[in-house]
Amino acid sequence: MKTLGNILWFVFVGWWSCILWVLEGVLWCIIIIGIPFGKQCFKIAGLSLLPFGKDVKINFDEHPVANLFWIILFGWEMAIFYLISSFLLCITIIGIPFAKQSFKMAKVAFIPFGVKIK
Repeated sequence: MKTLGNILWFVFVGWWSCILWVLEGVLWCIIIIGIPFGKQCFKIAGLSLLPFGKDVKINFDEHPVANLFWIILFGWEMAIFYLISSFLLCITIIGIPFAKQSFKMAKVAFIPFGVKIK
């Protein structure tokens, strides 16, 4: 199921989501101060490519100041986007596994610093 889910996710969502996160990371890395934010965008891009079978642990206390800057500048918009898409995916039974992955992506998009992806 994990492989099939990753294939379907990649075809319909993963490739464009990964491209957008990589572009955002490149834009953040242009500014020297934004390099830590760009690195987080690259981490999220890797997760957004194939999220099925990956476990996410969030530790807000590891980098609270960076997480607060991220939430204020960028995180809440992407988290809302992922939440809206997950609610839309929950309409059908077939979309529920994809909605769970979208909820996972919303958590990581909201608070990326201190996230461990396994």
